[in-house]
Amino acid sequence: MTRFGFHASHEQVAPSALLHAVVHAERAGFAAAMCSDHLAPWSRAQGQSGHAWSWLGAALASTTLPFGVVTAPGQRYHPAVHAQAMATLAEMFPGRFWAALGSGQALNEHVTGDRWPPKRVREARLAECVEVFRALFAGETVSHDGLVRVDRARLWTRPAEPPPLLAAAVTPATARWAAGWADGLITVNQPLEVLRQVVSAYRDAGGRGPCRLQVHVSWDRDHGTALRVAHEQWRTSILGSPVGWELALPEEFEEVGRFVRDDDLHPHVLVSADASQHVAWLRELADVGFDDVLVHHVGQEQAEFLDVYGAEVLPLLGA
Repeated sequence: MTRFGFHASHEQVAPSALLHAVVHAERAGFAAAMCSDHLAPWSRAQGQSGHAWSWLGAALASTTLPFGVVTAPGQRYHPAVHAQAMATLAEMFPGRFWAALGSGQALNEHVTGDRWPPKRVREARLAECVEVFRALFAGETVSHDGLVRVDRARLWTRPAEPPPLLAAAVTPATARWAAGWADGLITVNQPLEVLRQVVSAYRDAGGRGPCRLQVHVSWDRDHGTALRVAHEQWRTSILGSPVGWELALPEEFEEVGRFVRDDDLHPHVLVSADASQHVAWLRELADVGFDDVLVHHVGQEQAEFLDVYGAEVLPLLGA
């Protein structure tokens, strides 16, 4: 049975308010949670970007939910430091923390001043980081000299069980590649046929573990308001690769986002004032074969959305 969770968007909500939101989400009936890991928002209208790893400890301590994060190792995060953060959370909250790893976006990674590499190099760098993570979680002293460099790193605090390392994949090709190393898969809502291809590519290549979906929705009691909020807050975020991975500044996303029309938002953002429509959409997405569907309301105000989902959506989904 599919589990329905809540996505906490650091780009849109200040960390203090986001902590209240995830506590509210558990009370409303969401059974899992995840968050983004951004240094910058997609646009100035979003206006936030709290540090995910500082916040995750508070979020895990304040709820009983299993919790994940989508993150990119290798440039903004050195893999030894990244592994230490993961291991600490997994030791403090056994069985509740997972990380989904992607090859990153210039929006968040360019700040180191290092060259932003092409996708094939980013994927090779990600594979090296995964190798480093696995060795560190196993208690080894690790030295590595490649696209990332590590000198005699060791994790002195390790969990009894290492945190699952999922792959963040948008395309079937990336999902197929990730099946060789990942403990699971996470993707984002796209046309249903594309989602089926992504899941099939992962499973057919031998991919193990859960398949998770992050779905962007916009709800308001007034449909026009829900559509306006979706266009204001999330139009810059629907840009696929390579554009979405190469732009470096929120202002650049805003410039490209000027050409995104309301009609372009679907199916990247599911907009409706009708709670029953949200139920139908989520059922349809779950039937693709996802173990977890994590819902992100793209508005900055989360409380009313959480109340409506708790009363009118989650009970009809069996959550």
